Amino acid sequence: MGEKGREANEPEEEEEIVCLDESFFINDDYQLTTFTFGSHVLELYCLQSASTDFDLTGQLVWPGAMLMNGYLSENAEILQGCSVLELGSGVGITGVLCSKFCSKVILTDHNDEVLKILKKNIELHEHSSGPNPSAELEAAKLEWGNSDRLGEILQKHNDGFDLILGADIYILIFQQSSVPLLFDSVEQLLRIRGHGNCKFILAYVSRARQMDSAILREGAQHGMLMNEVSGTRCTVGNLEGVIFEITLQ
Repeated sequence: MGEKGREANEPEEEEEIVCLDESFFINDDYQLTTFTFGSHVLELYCLQSASTDFDLTGQLVWPGAMLMNGYLSENAEILQGCSVLELGSGVGITGVLCSKFCSKVILTDHNDEVLKILKKNIELHEHSSGPNPSAELEAAKLEWGNSDRLGEILQKHNDGFDLILGADIYILIFQQSSVPLLFDSVEQLLRIRGHGNCKFILAYVSRARQMDSAILREGAQHGMLMNEVSGTRCTVGNLEGVIFEITLQ
């Protein structure tokens, strides 16, 4: 058999398939970063740029959190002695600020990788010598609309919470379909205390008109009053932000 014949009968080499471990998509190069809100200085670990995985936006501090913390630092009396549950806590910058005034702060997120850095930041501050070092500070996993997960949290905290907080949280999933689930969970939390005894404070940053409409629509469909807090509409970065206080009708 000639040389060409032998070459024709030789099996082709299979193309090597490279399987990437999930860690390839995760950036965990956290840096201790200082943030100042009024007279309050916080240090937290966070990323300076996003991970490859879009679902890890909670590793960053977003503009809505800066808006929320600025508002809370200027109106700290609304936090004094309160119990708080935060939705989509990310690295925990809002919850940690709240712990300086509140009796109890439960910080939640749906992503396991984000929960790791959230717990690390809680450990950083749990022995703080701030104004309220005895505040209970706890991390918990919670996917919006997951009644079972929320039920587990409420088994431990069966009297509910005075305040529900959320800052820029709708961007964590990047889908309008997440908004009804968000409001399902918020409604469940508000109804534990009943009308007038619990409020949802949302720091909202406008990025798309469709999302603007979806937030207002879902609030109304869940029987909630969406009250814009006077004087809070402002530019955050190059975007428009505002604080809503949301209660049951």
